[in-house]
Parts: sequence; structure tokens; C-alpha cells
Amino acid sequence: MHAVCRLCPVVASHALARRTRAESHSVRIARPVRASTDENMAEASSASRAVDFFHLTEQLKRTPRTGWVNHGVDKPESIADHMYRMSLMAMVAAKEMPGLDQNRCVKLALIHDLAEAIVGDITPNDPVSKEEKNKMESDAMAKIRAMLGDALGGEDMEALWHEYEDQVTDEAKLLKDLDKLEMIMQAGEYERAQGKDLSQFFESTAGKFTTPVGQAWEAEIVARRKKA
Repeated sequence: MHAVCRLCPVVASHALARRTRAESHSVRIARPVRASTDENMAEASSASRAVDFFHLTEQLKRTPRTGWVNHGVDKPESIADHMYRMSLMAMVAAKEMPGLDQNRCVKLALIHDLAEAIVGDITPNDPVSKEEKNKMESDAMAKIRAMLGDALGGEDMEALWHEYEDQVTDEAKLLKDLDKLEMIMQAGEYERAQGKDLSQFFESTAGKFTTPVGQAWEAEIVARRKKA
């Protein structure tokens, strides 16, 4: 097992995301991830690197989004669920903003939460400062780059993550809006399906959309919620 996966245990205790309903009162720790060493990674074949990386991303499929867990949502979506619909949203939204690189928007959507495969889903309600969260996730992306290798896109993935975090490109700004839009869309769906009041998610994002698409889609989502 250790000969295949070359990352040593990293415990994301700061993530403090709770388990799903059956363990809702215990602290969720991200599953152990093994940190790479330069010597081991230098010996890895491209196939081995790729498969190690794909196995790591399983954590995105297995980890429920912390905000929904904390609000008692039944069978909450995973991080990967969120990233997938956000990728589709990026494909569509880029068509409404001439000049944006659609492919880059989709890549940003696929990468923006990739670090959570190692550190877990940290929310503003967790006792982790914004600076500490950024450092944890930046370190995680460096590990992922080393794991995959630059020849297979590790450098590109790390750069895309920093582009999203730095918010200096128009594509990154659109994706920040889409991140919030996907969240409130999901909140509305949970409200209708499970009879919950998730107003907090709408209130926390109101007035914070910076792109024309983000503002228009927020208005549509909110209008439909009021009619429901």
C-alpha cells in the first residue's frame, strides 16, 4: 500500500467539519493523506502519479459540505457534487461574458476546492483564521503538485488555485460569484425538499455578487425562492 501511495499522514484537525447525521456531534477529520517526498516522487511512473492523484480526489466525493452538515441537512451534497455543478455553471456563464476564456472558467471550477481533498471543508464558523486556512490550503496544493508532477499538470493546477484565491482575473471573479450562486441554489433546493429554513446562506451572500451574470442569476434564484 505504501509503495503505491506516497503521501505521509496529514491530519486536518483544523477543518473541524462534522460527520453526517450518524456522527453529527463528533468532529470530522479529513481522512489521512500521505505527504510526498522528492525521492519517492522522482521514482514514480506517470501512471502511478496519476492514479495516486485520482485516489486522493475520492475524498472530495466522500466529504459532505460542512455548512449543510451543521444545519442538519439530510444526505448533504459532497464537495465534488458542488464542484461538478459549478463547472457546468461556468460553461454557461462564460457564454454570457464575451472575452472570458470558457475553458479556463471550467478549469477554475474544477480546481477551486481541490485542496479540500487534504484539509477538509473549512467554513467561516470554524475556529480557523482566514490566513491560516489559506496557508493550509496553499500547502495542500503544493503537495498535490508534487504528487502529480508538472508534466501531468501539477503546476497548472496549483497556479489555477492561486488565480482563484487571488481574484485578479475576470475568470476568477466570475467563479467566485458562481461559488456563492451554487450554494444558494442548493440551499433553496434543500429548503423545498426538506422544509428547512436556510435563510442564513442567502443573507450572507446578498449584495456580494460582482459580475453581471452573478447579479442576474442571484435575482432569478431569489425570485423563485420567494414564489415557492
